[in-house]
Amino acid sequence: MNSILESFKSNPVHDLNHIIPLDFKTANNLPDSHKWTDHPIVDPFTVGSVPIIDLSDPNAISLIRHACEKWGVFQVTNHGIPLNLLKQVELQTLRLFSLPADQKVSALRSPDGITGYGQPRISVFFPKMMWSEVFSMMGSPMEHATKLWPHQHDHQANFCNIMEEYQKEMKKVSEKMFKLMVESLGVSLEEVEWLKPTMSCKDPQTLLQLNSYPVCPESDTSRAMGFAPHTDSSFLTVLHQSTTTSDLQIFRDNIGWMPVHPISGALVVNVGDLMHILSNGQFNTVLHRVLVNNTHHRVSAAYFYGPPRDVKISPSINLIDHDHPPLFCPVSWKELLDIRAKHYNKALDFFRNDIVTAK
Repeated sequence: MNSILESFKSNPVHDLNHIIPLDFKTANNLPDSHKWTDHPIVDPFTVGSVPIIDLSDPNAISLIRHACEKWGVFQVTNHGIPLNLLKQVELQTLRLFSLPADQKVSALRSPDGITGYGQPRISVFFPKMMWSEVFSMMGSPMEHATKLWPHQHDHQANFCNIMEEYQKEMKKVSEKMFKLMVESLGVSLEEVEWLKPTMSCKDPQTLLQLNSYPVCPESDTSRAMGFAPHTDSSFLTVLHQSTTTSDLQIFRDNIGWMPVHPISGALVVNVGDLMHILSNGQFNTVLHRVLVNNTHHRVSAAYFYGPPRDVKISPSINLIDHDHPPLFCPVSWKELLDIRAKHYNKALDFFRNDIVTAK
């Protein structure tokens, strides 16, 4: 993985706050601003597939641990979210990104904001732009919905109602997945102070990001990149992807890039940087990317789940002994994000104990 990360060193050549997403509907060719050098797609001889775990399986906890240790990603079924709700989220996502460019830009993310419409935030680290657009929300998106559909109150209400319901369901699933991951490590949930149901408990931080990957007008789709290689900073990410194509890929050492084939009704769960820290390196944060295709408009919905921004996360004391010293020093999600804003995928190195001690 190190060689892959080296090839994507921090290179902040864009000021994202001044970038207006491309009008993909009118793009008849791939502009130079979006042309990447050829990148490896998938080894056609790659064997194996991302683990699929039925949450009703009595062995689910051990299967989750194995998947987190060996893969850093897995798909789950029997997660409890109604299939109809997943379909409604997908339809609303397609409706949003099918709006005229000037309507979408009316809900453009502010320079210091987190929510709204725009380019993927990691765009600042790359010399070329990505063939994608995103819309992020925390709670009700009504503020942006009134700009997207200024005269269509029914569209505003439908979009907000479905997205709010989806976030409630995703929070339940994410909390369940987090607890299963922690328990699979042999760590007591009592150690996770901010999860305790007390008057002073703090809510986790979450973000729902809708992603759009329009049809690429170029036949050689290896010249475009939907979402560049990255890891997620959260504890975990739960993703619903449309079943049109297998453009989501993960990187595995000694194997290369592998597709995460969409399964109807299943959700993709991947380990984030903070879970890598909490597990003292036992769970692997997964490098992933999204390619594009020239036949289908692909969409997905990613739900990021993490601790309160100011809560310090460190390796669990249950996972530390003489033979397994703590690999990372305590760090809050805010501190990790601040470092990622400057150093991108190398941010974890700044919190490794061996590096910190050497400094």
